[in-house]
Amino acid sequence: MELKRLRDLREDHDLSQQRVAEQLNMYRSVYRRYEVGERETPAWVVVKLAEFYKVSSDYLLGLTDDPTPPPPPKRR
Repeated sequence: MELKRLRDLREDHDLSQQRVAEQLNMYRSVYRRYEVGERETPAWVVVKLAEFYKVSSDYLLGLTDDPTPPPPPKRR
């Protein structure tokens, strides 16, 4: 499954694939495969990228058009 928003967000932030791959502690070639849909994007990558770009994981997955991340959980 290609996550088109991965490329869009990266380009909107003027980042290279290399820079995002470094943020995820992986090779650029692995990240590129996620971006073009050659490899399934693991959940941990979606979570890390949502945190990095400050968007919701649902937005990254294309489930919503609202990029607003959810509020942090309330502490007890």
